[in-house]
Amino acid sequence: MAPQAPGFCYPLRAVRIRYASRTDVGMVRAHNEDYFALIEDERLFIVADGMGGHASGDIASKMSADIIGEFYRITRDPEAAWPFPYDNTLSYAENRMVSSIRLANAKIHHAATKHRSQRGMGTTIVTFNVNGDRGYVAHVGDSRCYLIRRGRIQALTRDHSLLEDYKDARPDLTDEEIRDFPHKNVITRALGMRDSVEVDLCEIEIEDGDRYMLCSDGLCGMLEDDEILDIVLEAPDPESAVRDLVDRSNEAGGTDNITAMIIECAF
Repeated sequence: MAPQAPGFCYPLRAVRIRYASRTDVGMVRAHNEDYFALIEDERLFIVADGMGGHASGDIASKMSADIIGEFYRITRDPEAAWPFPYDNTLSYAENRMVSSIRLANAKIHHAATKHRSQRGMGTTIVTFNVNGDRGYVAHVGDSRCYLIRRGRIQALTRDHSLLEDYKDARPDLTDEEIRDFPHKNVITRALGMRDSVEVDLCEIEIEDGDRYMLCSDGLCGMLEDDEILDIVLEAPDPESAVRDLVDRSNEAGGTDNITAMIIECAF
């Protein structure tokens, strides 16, 4: 049986949003394996960073967004069957996000094992959903979601990487040791790596003036959080913000593909 959306116990405030997104191949790579998408009527924003080289990385990143979008389209029908059991510890919105990402993982993994040309392909994923006056973030890998609120910046995601695992094991690491860590770009979780995947979730109450930024590591690997904050705060609108973020990332070296998506919220 398909899960039923529960009734809400509080009135939902209507959130007005402005958004913009931009992707760029960067200064070093030959082609762009990043992909972004928006499912407008669901207010669902997606950034994916493919890996696997040649054509495989961009196949995986686009597949993830397409599969998630198709899942959301199908599950608009309350009678539609879901591919995974409903988790009663999560909200309906969270279940929908997790199931869509798990489905994308399963299909990418299947394609990677079935087609020789796509072996080893995978992708990170970060999604942001505006649902009533709540924001939901789901992610796998090292693509990030930031919250910019009242002049401050906060990461709402934690990278699934060897570096973050090492920092957890060694909380006394100095800034120099972190900077010199030899495997910064090695991720420990991504879509397609295994036949199942764990999805991290975050729920936040949206406030007037919030800005949420989704990005691939080609951006946050080039710019410090304070630089990102300054660029977004100085930009007059989301379109200017994503343009300036990409330009500044390229000026800093542009060693990877760069994708930025800004969602500005108001009541």
